[in-house]
Amino acid sequence: MPVMPGAEPYHHAGGRIGVLLCHGFTGSPQSLRPWGEYLAGAGLTVALPRLPGHGTTWQEMSHTRWEDWYAELDKELADLRGRCAEVFVMGLSLGGCMALRLAEVHGEGVRGVVVVNPSIANDVPLLRLAPLLKFFVPSVPGVAGDIKKEGASELGYTRTPVRAAASLPRLWALTQAGLNGLSRPVLVFHSPQDHVVKPTSVRILREKLTGGNLDVVELSDSYHVATLDNDADQIFAGSLEFVRAHSSVPLQRD
Repeated sequence: MPVMPGAEPYHHAGGRIGVLLCHGFTGSPQSLRPWGEYLAGAGLTVALPRLPGHGTTWQEMSHTRWEDWYAELDKELADLRGRCAEVFVMGLSLGGCMALRLAEVHGEGVRGVVVVNPSIANDVPLLRLAPLLKFFVPSVPGVAGDIKKEGASELGYTRTPVRAAASLPRLWALTQAGLNGLSRPVLVFHSPQDHVVKPTSVRILREKLTGGNLDVVELSDSYHVATLDNDADQIFAGSLEFVRAHSSVPLQRD
């Protein structure tokens, strides 16, 4: 299946610190490409894969589930860990959920986590019906493109495949259950004006991560896809500072 122009994965071989970037549900690497290029410019090794079923058609995505997307990220993480001394995981929306899950599973194999408007809870009424709807409705209106910045756009699907969405509750449940054991530092960028993910996810993170390893930064001028929005520079610079603060390896510029 041809990949939409702009939705290609992005990789950069930099220094001994690696970063795995995880894009969101029905989105593509395009939503995180500027972030990846910023981190690469600072000397980091960057992996931004295209998740299975994404960046092509929603019909192809309907044949994939969260396990397929997570497996791709897990493979990329293993590759980074084989090439880098330390690895950080970062993600947007559902990509943030999978970044947290990777940190839960791999423990000290992940140095820290940065997430932007993470989705870790089933707080969308329509998605609660997805396990039933999948037998009757192939797709529903999409969620891509929630951006405040004039002229900015996200390369994502205009339709959401219901069968793929029906697999999400299991991922959310696993991620929430693992938060109590997550000791890695976590930085959350949160947009109060988010029309896709409700504040429930950040509230859960505050309730579960009580060991002093959580920082939440509010983004006052962005909607859901904040990595392409008015506060993108704040996210990029903040994530790099987070790496500097929590890495034992000096940054190496190209």
